[in-house]
Amino acid sequence: MDLLSRYARKDVRTVIGLMSGTSADGVDAALVKVSGSGDEISASLEAFHQAPYEPHVRQAVLALFSPEAPVADVCRMNFALGGIFAEAALELMSHRDLGPEDVDLIASHGQTICHLPPTGPPEQDSGGSTLQSGESAVIAEMTGVDVVADFRPRDMAAGGQGAPLVPYADYALLRHPEKTRAVQNIGGIANVTLLPAGGGLQDVVAFDTGPGNMILDALISAFTSGEKQFDEDGALSALGRVDDDLLGWLMNHDFISRPLPKSTGREDFGSHFVTELLDRAQAAGVSAEDLLATTAAFTAESIAASYRDYLLPTHTIDEVILGGGGSYNATLRRMLQERLPEMTFFLHEDFGISGKAKEALAFAILGNETMLGRPANVPAATGARRRVVLGKIVPAQPASTDNHARDAE
Repeated sequence: MDLLSRYARKDVRTVIGLMSGTSADGVDAALVKVSGSGDEISASLEAFHQAPYEPHVRQAVLALFSPEAPVADVCRMNFALGGIFAEAALELMSHRDLGPEDVDLIASHGQTICHLPPTGPPEQDSGGSTLQSGESAVIAEMTGVDVVADFRPRDMAAGGQGAPLVPYADYALLRHPEKTRAVQNIGGIANVTLLPAGGGLQDVVAFDTGPGNMILDALISAFTSGEKQFDEDGALSALGRVDDDLLGWLMNHDFISRPLPKSTGREDFGSHFVTELLDRAQAAGVSAEDLLATTAAFTAESIAASYRDYLLPTHTIDEVILGGGGSYNATLRRMLQERLPEMTFFLHEDFGISGKAKEALAFAILGNETMLGRPANVPAATGARRRVVLGKIVPAQPASTDNHARDAE
């Protein structure tokens, strides 16, 4: 029996979801029990493991975001990251005393190196492309587990942005028959999924709202000479005052007013943007504390503006569910509440879901759908022409006599 049939026969599947976000700070690994598919899917988090990148690895990854990065470095890091992702999965398996025979699938998002969404409508070829690193063949070889990876390209091939992809999991986990919910992720990039009360997948609205923690993390690293990588609990940004002129310049970024569908990344808000921001702050005499406060305000204001411009004109939102690293930033949460005072905010944990594990869990769900041949993109979110099956499957090993004998047992 081939691997797809063997997978589909199981009532409950054990899947490991792997991902590293735009913050590029390490690998999140989630052990998930999955049953069903589509509207009937059920997923529960069994274990979670975070494997931070070693400092030299993170620096090497960050260097790849430069347009001048040598292709040989991109090539070498693809295999190196494959090994790092595999080790994260193996460590999670070890924690639960699991062997490869106990895990049905690894679903790896990889590490995004470059994401260039299309700039025109789906019927036009506007040159969209994307690249995720972390060689799936290495993961399969090291773990002995079948792998699904490289989820974004198929949606882009169908004219979509290739992002956001998590809305499918948001719909599976958090839709409600009577409440309209906005699921707001604040990772390196911030994105929202609107789940209309009682709506179907075709009713979901999702898009990137702008930067999440990316700019703030870069400034914290610069101001502390690399000793800190993020603003824990928003303590440092709470010390400053928002500079309105600088915030106005930030909010004039063309991404904020782009029409839907839209997605973004380091190509818009990476090192070149941080350099320009630092230069402007220095020229205006803005202190480090005030710059951090203003940057946090930019994240909050861009989220609030997205709600006002794209969601609230047509929907009444009953609950906002915050996730990602930014959801633990008290200063950022306060700024959001000030800008959206009519909203009721919750954390993923209030619904029994780990905010830290959420995206890795989401890719476990997406990988499950791939193995069952089910589309898992959301064209209303990505702009794709149609729903498509995401990802590429890498078997752990070719079918053998031993495998066939085991299947017959």
